[in-house]
Amino acid sequence: MVVVMRPGTPAEEVAKMPERLIRAAQTEITVNLVQWADQALFTLSGDTSRLDLEVIAASPYVERALRIQQPYKLASRAFQPADTVIEISGCKIGGGHKAIIAGPCSVESAEQMIGLAGLVKSLGASLLRGGAYKPRTSPYSFQGLGEEGLKILAMAREATGLPIVTEAMGVETFDLVEEYADIIQIGARNMQNFFLLKRAGKSNKPILLKRGLSATLEEFLMAAEYIIAGGNSQVILCERGIRTFDNYTRNTLDISAVPAVKELSHLPIIVDPSHACGRWSMVEPLAKAAMAAGADGLIIEVHHQPERALCDGAQSLRPEKFGQLMASVRKIMAAM
Repeated sequence: MVVVMRPGTPAEEVAKMPERLIRAAQTEITVNLVQWADQALFTLSGDTSRLDLEVIAASPYVERALRIQQPYKLASRAFQPADTVIEISGCKIGGGHKAIIAGPCSVESAEQMIGLAGLVKSLGASLLRGGAYKPRTSPYSFQGLGEEGLKILAMAREATGLPIVTEAMGVETFDLVEEYADIIQIGARNMQNFFLLKRAGKSNKPILLKRGLSATLEEFLMAAEYIIAGGNSQVILCERGIRTFDNYTRNTLDISAVPAVKELSHLPIIVDPSHACGRWSMVEPLAKAAMAAGADGLIIEVHHQPERALCDGAQSLRPEKFGQLMASVRKIMAAM
């Protein structure tokens, strides 16, 4: 159950509400406060059957009260029927607005990053991706340039005007990434890093949350719930393939996740076909399928010399291939 307070409700009235709800429930329930800006709401768990929604909503300080069956209350479509639209520097994601995020897997140098930023922008990308901190399976693989990489990303943004998307791998580096990034990515391996999710909930930056390698859709949305319950409603979901019995591709793209999330949640969902397949030759067909299924955007790995990339070269598109993908995607968007 969720009780939404009216904007601008006095703090003393917000403070009194949990006791009133517990008393009215006539049994033990848990009441949690979620607050951002001048908006406050309460999520209730336990036996709320004796609570009368009409009586609660009759309070001059209550905007609405509703029962939500899903464990993810604030991320659910029942809580917010309208699509969430997230805007970053004039670029909108969700609610019919599509966004293409492109760039290399990892930041390697200023020359590489600024050059690729200009290329992907000229070909239609609206945001720039690049990893300064890299979660790698092997401890001997390139781990990223760290703060130097963040500074290079900022230089690329200044040169092109493209907002930047980059990953925070842990709570200890979150503040630093937050200082530079326009969108903070939480990667698949960290989808259930609950300390990191709670820290993301305190951020004022949009969060790009990737689905875990073996996560169900409910687990995926519950991870988003952690962020929203922490006070940050700016969450973009990302389907990037899940681990199955097949090993021909790096992962298996769950294309059904796009319409499923659209039914279950108001949050925008984009697709990462690069990580889904791990093969550059399959990125374009998967990207087209994702957009045809209703995705709110794509995140694509692009590198000027994939054979020399320090990370994920096999799944990176050359700029000319990215241009070809963008032409195909535009046709699908126009047809839809």
